[in-house]
Amino acid sequence: MRIIHEINEGVLEKTVERCRERNIIIPTFAEQKDPKRIPDRIQAKLKNVGLWDVDPLNLFRITWKNDGETGLFGEGNWMEFPSELTGVDARIVGLVGKWFPTGSHKVGAGFGCLVPRQVSGNFDPTAQKAVWPSTGNFCRGGAFDCALLACTAVAILPEEMSRERFEWLRSIGAEVIATPGCESNVKEIYDKCWEIRKTRKDCVIFNQFDEFGNPIWHYHVTGGIIEEIWGKIKADDSRFAAYVSATGSAGTIAAGDYLRTRYPLMKVIATEALQCPTLLLCGFGGHRIEGIGDKHVPWVHNVRNTDMVAAIDDEQCMGLLRLFNETEGAEFLSSLGVHDDLIRELPLLGISSICNLVAAIKAAKYYEMDSRDVIFTPLTDSMELYGSRVQEQRDLHGPYTRDQAGRHYARYIEGIGIDYLAELNYYDRKRLHNFKYFTWVEQQGRTVEELRDLWEPDFWEETFGQVDDWDRLIRAFNEKTGLL
Repeated sequence: MRIIHEINEGVLEKTVERCRERNIIIPTFAEQKDPKRIPDRIQAKLKNVGLWDVDPLNLFRITWKNDGETGLFGEGNWMEFPSELTGVDARIVGLVGKWFPTGSHKVGAGFGCLVPRQVSGNFDPTAQKAVWPSTGNFCRGGAFDCALLACTAVAILPEEMSRERFEWLRSIGAEVIATPGCESNVKEIYDKCWEIRKTRKDCVIFNQFDEFGNPIWHYHVTGGIIEEIWGKIKADDSRFAAYVSATGSAGTIAAGDYLRTRYPLMKVIATEALQCPTLLLCGFGGHRIEGIGDKHVPWVHNVRNTDMVAAIDDEQCMGLLRLFNETEGAEFLSSLGVHDDLIRELPLLGISSICNLVAAIKAAKYYEMDSRDVIFTPLTDSMELYGSRVQEQRDLHGPYTRDQAGRHYARYIEGIGIDYLAELNYYDRKRLHNFKYFTWVEQQGRTVEELRDLWEPDFWEETFGQVDDWDRLIRAFNEKTGLL
């Protein structure tokens, strides 16, 4: 799927002029993957820019390698969950997303969707608005990208998402549209997009569920950092066992496509909410694991590369949210021998991150992994974005006690089993691929021929291979601005 078909020189010149006026330099994907490539003078200026500041320089902080202490760059941000916590011998390693601007890696997905069109003249920031349909973090990431790139953002998200999301979006100047329902009410978002297409001709929809810039960014940047971390932490007898990712918009799970090219025997495990088991049972329903949309298979999910589906109970995630973030929970975990340094880091896991951790433990048990096996999973965002959810749990269930902590640990960690898992054979994967028809062909205007193309491995190889062309366009764009 070629995203850039031709260069629109007229629009491109207007975009260049706007970036020249606003002093906007755009990083390449290669620089986001490896910030050592960023020019020294830009790094020097970043020392005086806050991580969440609306400053174009923060485009260069769309990377897994931000150093939260120095404000510059390090080797990456990750944490390892020991067996004292997980109860399994396999090593589970989480990529920490908190240190992205906005506190989530979705700024990268938004960048991957918007920038290729900007630097090719296929989006006009002087006349068009960028619409970001999302269940939360993607519209936040897109709105932040727009603020840095001097674009106007329109954010669409379900009305039941956390209060923090709405407050932040309005504070950054985005137009905010709330659609009916909760995390799994994605069709209502799509319906709003169709309404906008028909009534607001100045708007361009950047739908993370069918925009290939989303998985392409993760293929290269997220897949690349995992490969680097593996090189740093592996022992002589270590095995790259698995990559676990909530499907959501199917961007982050695309890192598994990259990793498969390096470690062919690894497993790619897709996670979803048990209350909405779309991949597991072609099911439906509402749930509370914010950050993973449901009731359909995203167009950009290469299901042919998915080995297993794990459905996780949202009540389990909410119980562990309290265990990991309440004082009594910390004291209980400490009594089990969990190191205090790790306990202090557990708030780095947001709700979907907890879901990923549970799925990783289930996978380790299912595949009977041992201490040689290493599982990677993204910690998309942190509890910084969900403070209101902790308070809601307190209001609903009362103050957290040591007894509750013990029950939550016994039930939700020690009690993790291999239920609600499905290992996918060839025709299981094709079934999920064909399931896309009902959303994308019947409802969203895609064709059967396009759907068939998605089943072909060559399609994905070509799609993921576009990034070098994009980087050439970005470098040419920066040269035209004269800012380098």
